[in-house]
Amino acid sequence: MFRIVKFIKGVLFVFPISLIVYPFSTLFIFLYHFNKLIVWIYTNKKGLILNDFFSIKRDYQKRYKLYTALVTHFNLSNEPITYLEFGVAHGASFQWWLKENAHNDSAYFGFDTFEGLPENWGGFYAKGDMKADVPQIEDKRGKFIKGLFQNTLNSFIEEKRTLLLSDQRRIIHMDADLYSATLFTLSQLYPFFKKGDIIMFDEFNVPMHEFKAFKEFTDSFYIKLKPIAAVNNFYQTAFVVE
Repeated sequence: MFRIVKFIKGVLFVFPISLIVYPFSTLFIFLYHFNKLIVWIYTNKKGLILNDFFSIKRDYQKRYKLYTALVTHFNLSNEPITYLEFGVAHGASFQWWLKENAHNDSAYFGFDTFEGLPENWGGFYAKGDMKADVPQIEDKRGKFIKGLFQNTLNSFIEEKRTLLLSDQRRIIHMDADLYSATLFTLSQLYPFFKKGDIIMFDEFNVPMHEFKAFKEFTDSFYIKLKPIAAVNNFYQTAFVVE
């Protein structure tokens, strides 16, 4: 069987008739990941502390219900946390978490280019869209890091290595939108994840971006992320590290 497959592969290199379907490659790839997303949802949609599946209308305000469910379930208002948000925009979620946890030892870091998307996203958003000013906050526990994650995260990790290695629970908010940014961030933070850390995705059910990055990260690093809450048909989804 191996020899047959090897022979066919060699023939296709010489006579690349498979290129006939090349113009449809993007569609096939999308359908592949979309079907994987459907299978994942139907496998994991039960037993969550919050889940609105199936909901006809998307309501972005539901994300705050998800945050509240996490805070209540894990008693997050009363313990020191390290909160890392990737994709801050105008800072609404960032400031929500700042207000929800008043512990003096909590630390908040928000990463964003603040110059808009570094590449096209989702077929509707172009490079440069979603540009925002750096939010102004009074809480001294919060800090914003401006620039591409690929240019800022590793130096941040070196600077804050002691904090990242501490027993303080990490809450990672992935609102990076892009496959490239999401996969890069997760792979760099992987050595610091510990049991009980919480990871949220803000566009999880986008097949070719956050979902694809999630699947490749968990499959490649053999890390178990247990889904615990979802709203807007898994558009916003939260996991706990097991």
